[in-house]
Amino acid sequence: MKGLTHKFLYLVAGLIVLVLAVLAALQIWSAELTRFTFVPTGPIEAVAPLPKNAYAKADMWVSRPGLADDPAQYLPASAVRGGRGGRGARGKAYVFFVHPTSFLARNHWNAPLDDADAGYRARTFVQGMASPFNNAAGLFAPRYRQAAVGSFLVNQPETQRALDFAYADVLMAFDAFIAQIPADAPIILVGHSQGTIHVLRLLRERIKSAALAPRVAAVYAVGWPISPAHDLPALGLAACAAPDQAGCVMSWMSFADPAEPGMLMVTYRAQPGFDGKPRGEAPVLCTNPLTGGGSPAAPASANLGTLIPSRDLSSAALTAQLVPARCDAKTGLLMIGEPPQVGQYVIPGNNYHIYDFPLFWANVRADAARREAAWFVARKAAAAKAP
Repeated sequence: MKGLTHKFLYLVAGLIVLVLAVLAALQIWSAELTRFTFVPTGPIEAVAPLPKNAYAKADMWVSRPGLADDPAQYLPASAVRGGRGGRGARGKAYVFFVHPTSFLARNHWNAPLDDADAGYRARTFVQGMASPFNNAAGLFAPRYRQAAVGSFLVNQPETQRALDFAYADVLMAFDAFIAQIPADAPIILVGHSQGTIHVLRLLRERIKSAALAPRVAAVYAVGWPISPAHDLPALGLAACAAPDQAGCVMSWMSFADPAEPGMLMVTYRAQPGFDGKPRGEAPVLCTNPLTGGGSPAAPASANLGTLIPSRDLSSAALTAQLVPARCDAKTGLLMIGEPPQVGQYVIPGNNYHIYDFPLFWANVRADAARREAAWFVARKAAAAKAP
């Protein structure tokens, strides 16, 4: 694990800077040049369904229980395994995590499963973003034939087709996940960026109308905008409004002052909501990770720990009380004040997209534990009221 940790830290720059180059291009270069550079060439290829039992194989998972050298089991310096405060046993919930886009090439609209670069970046993202949830009873993160990053730069039928192909893999992985965990265990769903797109679709098409809905302890749909009016009602779950609330959605997008969301919001608002209606100019969903949604603002003193790498990237540690958070009433962006010095991979416009989870690493970890505990309390109360 030490070797994996060092490898992760040393290679963060090389892996993430490529993604940032794409996003920075949206701010710096012309739209035409950006599309020419990153949009896949040629017609979209049909992606054949995976074999029926594909996710029974260990090599189809970036992370799952029993997997050797599991990147999601990473812990920064000063963090410890166990319950709240590092004490007690692991939790009883099971986590399904869908990683963000890691395929940057333009030779395919969907990532081949054997693409080494995309796989390596996926491991990095899982290690940095899924690790707050590794105190769960089990954490699963599938490999999937994700839509290429360039597919998000054009409004063409190929974009939705690429997402459809990717979602088919995610759905198969989710069903394999459900089959492998206890039938009465609580579930926590986590996604970031493209991963959130697929998690939201799972909620609408697989979970909302099934017996699975009552098992959802929490959803962390981070790094992608959600309309409270036109998207949230279709999910079947409310936004988290209290830190001890179960069965709710947490969502945020982190920006420092002054925020310039630019093309992100233009692209989001150009698409209809899940109800088929225009999303309009209303603020996006924002649930403050420092308060569990209980308040829109919290000072830095409420931050239990931000993940900060050392100067030489040979280690990482949690620094408490470094970053505040405030949901902006006009835009719904999560504002973190003056740009914090957490690393050099900030997207132009003061967009801390890559840091959505690391900024609040310890708070997210504690939040997941509270949601699980609240789920068991709610289930007990429901059972007591049953005839």
